[in-house]
Amino acid sequence: MMPPRRWRRFREPVRSGVLRSICSVQRKTKRQHVPTKPRLASLQPDKFLMGGYVRNMFETTLPTAPFGRTGHQSTRVIFGAAALGSMSQERADATLASVAEWGINHIDTAASYGESEDRLKPWLANHRADVFLATKTGRRSGAGAREELEKSLERMGVDHIDMVQLHNLVEDDEWERAHASGGAVEALAAARDEGLISHVGVTGHGLRIAGMHLRSLQAFDFASILLPINFILLDNPAYRVDVEALLALCAERGVAVQTIKSIARGRWADGEVSGPGKFSWYDPLTDPEPIDRAVRYVLSNEQFFLNTTSDARKLPVIVEAASGNLTAPASDEMRADIEAEGITPLFDAEELDRI
Repeated sequence: MMPPRRWRRFREPVRSGVLRSICSVQRKTKRQHVPTKPRLASLQPDKFLMGGYVRNMFETTLPTAPFGRTGHQSTRVIFGAAALGSMSQERADATLASVAEWGINHIDTAASYGESEDRLKPWLANHRADVFLATKTGRRSGAGAREELEKSLERMGVDHIDMVQLHNLVEDDEWERAHASGGAVEALAAARDEGLISHVGVTGHGLRIAGMHLRSLQAFDFASILLPINFILLDNPAYRVDVEALLALCAERGVAVQTIKSIARGRWADGEVSGPGKFSWYDPLTDPEPIDRAVRYVLSNEQFFLNTTSDARKLPVIVEAASGNLTAPASDEMRADIEAEGITPLFDAEELDRI
C-alpha cells in the first residue's frame, strides 16, 4: 500500500551508511507554470549520483524566468556544478545527462570547485549552445583574474563564457583590491569588451554579504548577484533588512538574484567540513518533505533563482519540488521543520567565512 503522502519511498545511502527514504513519483498539487519542455528523466541506479539514486521515471517541468537583463531565459533551478568537483568523469557524465533530461539550461561552476571545470569539458563539447555557462574567479588583481579566466576557458574547452563572477567578495580589503585600478573588476570588464565573456557577476557568503552586494552594485554594473537564502537566515532581522534593500535595487536595475544554501540544515556536528559521506561543507537536509518546503520557500519569490547543492544525491528531490506548486509554505510549517530537523543558521554576526 502506498504511503498517504505524495512521497513514494526509495532507498538512498547517506553519510552514516543508513538507508533513507528520498524521493517522490507524483505530485498531488496542481502545477502552476507552463514548462519550456516536458522531459522524462530516467535515472539508472547503476550510474547515478554518488551512490544515491532513484529507480522510477518521472516527468518534470521546471519554471523559467529571464536571468536579469542578460537576455537568457534560465530555468529557475541552476545546476551547481560544485557537485562535479570530486566525481569521476563517468559519474559526472551521468549527472550531466540527468541535468539535461530535466531541462536545466544554466550551469554555475568556479575555478576553485575541484575538478568541476574539467569534468564539464566533454559534455560541453556537445552541449555548449544549450546552456548559460557561468564560472567564478577568486582572484582580486586584474592579472590574476585574467589568468584564471584563461585557465577556465581552457579547462572547459570553450572560447566564450556567459558570465564570470567575483567569488565571495565580502571582505573590505578584498573588495578594495578588486575594484581598484588594475583590479579584477577592470580585467573582467575588459574581457567582456573583448567578447571572451558576456557578463560579470558577484557572489558571497555570510551575514554581511547583502550589504556588500549593495556596495558592489553602486560601484559597477554587475549582471547578477548570489547570496545565501533560506527561512532561518531571513528570520534574522538585520539580514532581512539588507536583503530587502538589495532585492529592490536588483529589481530596479534588472540584476539577476541567485540563491544558495536553500536546503542547509546547519554545520556538520563534528565541526569538520569534509570527510567520508560529506559532499558539501554544510549538513544538508535529507528527508524529501522538508526539502520540498525549503525549495518552495525560495522559489515562491519570483525574483529568486535556486542554485543546487554540491551534494548531488539531493538533485532529484530538488528538481521534483521545483517542478510543482511553488506556493510558499506557512511560517508555522517552516518553524516546525527547524525544530524537527535541528536546523541552525550557517552564519552568525561575528563570523565571516571564506567558503
